[in-house]
Amino acid sequence: MALKIETERDPERLRQLALLLEKENEHLHRRLEELTRKLAEATGKDAIAELQLELKLLQEQIGQKNEALFGRSSEKRGRGDKSNGDGRPQSGHGPREQASLPEAEQLHLLDEPDRVCPKCGGDLEEMAGQYEESEEVDVVQRSFRIVRHKRQKYRCACGECVETALGPTKLIAGGRYSVDFAVEVVIAKYGDHLPLARQVRQMKRAGLVVDTQTLWDQLWALHQHLAPIGEAIHALVLSARVIEADETRWPLLGEPGQSKWHAWSVASREAISYRIEPSRSAQAARKVLGAYAGCVVADGYAAYGAVQEARERDGPTFELAHCWVHARRKYVEAERGHPIAAEMIEKIGRLYSVEAEVRDLPEPERHQQLAVLRRERSKPIVDEIYQWITTTPALPQSALGKAISYTQSLWPGLVRFLGNAEIPLDTNTAERGMRAVAVGRKNHYGSRSERGTRVAALFYSLIESAKLAGVEPAAYLTEATRRAIANPGTVTLPRDLASV
Repeated sequence: MALKIETERDPERLRQLALLLEKENEHLHRRLEELTRKLAEATGKDAIAELQLELKLLQEQIGQKNEALFGRSSEKRGRGDKSNGDGRPQSGHGPREQASLPEAEQLHLLDEPDRVCPKCGGDLEEMAGQYEESEEVDVVQRSFRIVRHKRQKYRCACGECVETALGPTKLIAGGRYSVDFAVEVVIAKYGDHLPLARQVRQMKRAGLVVDTQTLWDQLWALHQHLAPIGEAIHALVLSARVIEADETRWPLLGEPGQSKWHAWSVASREAISYRIEPSRSAQAARKVLGAYAGCVVADGYAAYGAVQEARERDGPTFELAHCWVHARRKYVEAERGHPIAAEMIEKIGRLYSVEAEVRDLPEPERHQQLAVLRRERSKPIVDEIYQWITTTPALPQSALGKAISYTQSLWPGLVRFLGNAEIPLDTNTAERGMRAVAVGRKNHYGSRSERGTRVAALFYSLIESAKLAGVEPAAYLTEATRRAIANPGTVTLPRDLASV
């Protein structure tokens, strides 16, 4: 996709790539003609089967060359596939209920000259209680204000005592900006992905003149108060019996090797924690996972396996389960050139259909019933999948061959869910959490300093954990900050406010 964007901006590069693609296609077509001739001359079954597979690989490569430059990038299948990859149908769009919005009523009346009957000229009278109603969503413009706090002074007639009323909770001693203002800046940047420079322009339009350094000072002050909560969330996640792990690039701007920095996430059912490290190495994975000894659900990235093997030598280790969504993606990519891949996609879809039957049940009933369903229904499907990947012919270099090889290499981790109902089929919770990081990276390009990486990791952890707990992030951050200012070091987790 990045290639297509760059070429759209550079017509000369597009022309050169088109010429290169044409030459490569000519070479592939010549090879295709040669193989077609050999196929016509072949007599043995083995030779015919081998030539057919190579022909299919060449056709696939030709399709990929055209798709790379002119096609659209997507993991989704055709319009006939209405699933989201987890067995649930996609929902349509229409008017949404807005139960949380305040309502206002506006009465519209006819002007006096219009209150005349066009037929007889008589006066039109109001029909009591009769209206034609409709609704629209309106906007109340955001505004800023200066609040002058007047702290009343008191004195005793003896002249020996003067007392002053307490003032508001201050984020920065002697500071000018409120806790609510700082939380607004945090949510805008790490929740809504608005860079500080863009926020400055928006605030100016609303009448507030401020600079990016001032906004950053508010972020850093909040970080100082809330950092202990970030550590507590990380410990909470690593206390779970099963966690999901994922990672994505997070540039450190202006530093050598900036592209090597990565945001790592670990997620449980209760919370999600982020760490931004200078690499995507096994060493970084080891630091993020710490002494965790449960089950890690991840994609096929080798760093997790390397940490697991090292821990087996040094002491207690963890189990490693793998993600079925990542496996499925390989077959979705292969399906265009190998329609038979649809069979695997259908089988994986059946695994998700089994899971969907108990999705809405409360714990621990869901896990109890899921254990039975996986033993009785999922296990036969898994056996079918194993039979399919061990008997379906495909060239190793083809997309289908690579998908089959990927599945086989991760097979022990892919089937681990059968023995533990707490293990999910995928890393969707961690991946959903990573979407916020990916959009933020796209909008403000990463961090400008290592201190900035710590701030970003903390606020992504707090905001995304609040969402998992069903708590409104801004309200959570405001309350957690006020408690931390009143009693430094106080840790307020999102689940602490979930029932409030």
